[in-house]
Amino acid sequence: MRINLPTWLTLFRVALLPVMVMAFYLPFRGHNITAAIVFALAGVTDWLDGYLARRLNLTSQFGAFLDPVADKLMVAVTLFMLVETHRGGWPGVVMAITSAIIVGREISISALREWMAEIGMRATVRVAFLGKLKTAMQMVALIVLILQHEKDAEALRLYHIGEGLLVIAGVLTIWSGLHYLRAAWPALHGDTSPLRSDQDRNA
Repeated sequence: MRINLPTWLTLFRVALLPVMVMAFYLPFRGHNITAAIVFALAGVTDWLDGYLARRLNLTSQFGAFLDPVADKLMVAVTLFMLVETHRGGWPGVVMAITSAIIVGREISISALREWMAEIGMRATVRVAFLGKLKTAMQMVALIVLILQHEKDAEALRLYHIGEGLLVIAGVLTIWSGLHYLRAAWPALHGDTSPLRSDQDRNA
């Protein structure tokens, strides 16, 4: 199997995951800034590999599979780290519930897309603008929260901004999830017969 440039960028994004985790937890000066930069770099590669794949027509089955996996891994692991460091009181409860909603939605929609692909109707649940907006909001919120996760007095206000953005991302997560569910409902309800082929590879 020959790996093209967009897929190498996706593999690089996966490799950044343990680097971000180590930077997040290791007690060196500026570790939070380092972790935030690594996460932001991963976000840039997410945009860049998709752009190059479309611009240069460099697509592959392996890349189509790996790209959404890499995205979901980065988001899920980051949320787990933030929940672990954000214990106690209502803020911790809100963080945990919001993170559970986001991760639960990703698992559910991934399962929905897989099932729709099996019956030849994956194009019905292709990525929509609402899903892209949700992803962008998540990325901004998580960068702010990683950067300020120690919550010292000077950073507390910015941290609360990050919390608010993550809650908004959670609302968009529910909204986009309902959008996909509505699109797939005829098939789930048994009102639509399977299509013969599926040309959509945008997971």
